[in-house]
Amino acid sequence: MQCSLKGMLLKENKPLAPYTTFGIGGPARWFVEATSEEDIVDSASWAGDNHVPLFVLGGGSNLLVSDEGFHGLALHIALRGIERAPADSGQTLYRCAAGELWDDVVSLAVANNDAGIECLAGIPGTAGGTPVQNVGAYGQEVASTINRVRAFDLHTQTYIELDNADCGFAYRHSRFNTVDRGRFIVTRVDYYLRHGGAPTLHYADLQRTFPADAQPTLAEVAEKVRRIRQSKGMLLVEGDPDCRSAGSFFKNPIVSLAQFAHIGGVAGKEPPHFPANMVSELPLRIKIPAAWLIEQAGFAKGFTRGNAAISSRHTLALINRSGATAREILDLSGAIASAVNSRFGVQLEMEPVLLGFNEAPL
Repeated sequence: MQCSLKGMLLKENKPLAPYTTFGIGGPARWFVEATSEEDIVDSASWAGDNHVPLFVLGGGSNLLVSDEGFHGLALHIALRGIERAPADSGQTLYRCAAGELWDDVVSLAVANNDAGIECLAGIPGTAGGTPVQNVGAYGQEVASTINRVRAFDLHTQTYIELDNADCGFAYRHSRFNTVDRGRFIVTRVDYYLRHGGAPTLHYADLQRTFPADAQPTLAEVAEKVRRIRQSKGMLLVEGDPDCRSAGSFFKNPIVSLAQFAHIGGVAGKEPPHFPANMVSELPLRIKIPAAWLIEQAGFAKGFTRGNAAISSRHTLALINRSGATAREILDLSGAIASAVNSRFGVQLEMEPVLLGFNEAPL
């Protein structure tokens, strides 16, 4: 069944699995696609008037939908448009509508020789999702480039604009997915990039792909990043079973020096690690790859439980082998998290958003 909502097509019992990279999940009781800011206002108003829960659906690359689906209104953000203009101090402004595919934004920036997001090539999802998770990879985070976020505030029913400091960015965190989770609907993100800037080559895996004295272009770095992501099953490729995932299922845990020493003692060797904060910040915190902890806890690439599995190319990605249910994915993730916590005393934190579940699975 479908009806009209102020000119938009309001659909009932719309399958959500095709809107996710996992390809898992039941239907939304109501579904609407927003192509303008007015559509968002009208949809939020309809949901409020009818006492219907509202969920904002972007690219579906960081989402696990329950097998029962979502008993509310799924609002699919499809706002499009990218503006590029010179800014102060040799920077370039990219004003991106929330529904633009993120990899298209990266490709456009690289083609225009604008640096700052080249290491984020190949990441699925939309521009609107980047500030929510503070998307990052291979030595870059969008927090370092975001100037302003425009969003609809469901509390005040008005549009507001938040500058970088207002967003509360931290590792894989922002105010949008912590203290104000569910309050804002992002409609536009403004990025400041460095025209003619050099690419970022801080990440070891990326550095090793170039000769020591190389000076690669932004395009060369972005292409290398895509190849690395594909080798780890983290690039969406049609027909590749390792791509039926939500990318990294767990966040890399950040631990204290004492915890780091304990983990090394239990494992009998020093874990791979990276600094998690500035040297001037105390106490010092250390980031440990979740994939390493998972492997040390006894889970190898390709480990399978039912129709859910660990990717054959990267331990951090859980995949839908074929016909996996959301419950199978959560059962596997729970077993992994329990094993890591039991051995190292580290509680892994999930990256994907859960939709339609009545209680936290971990």
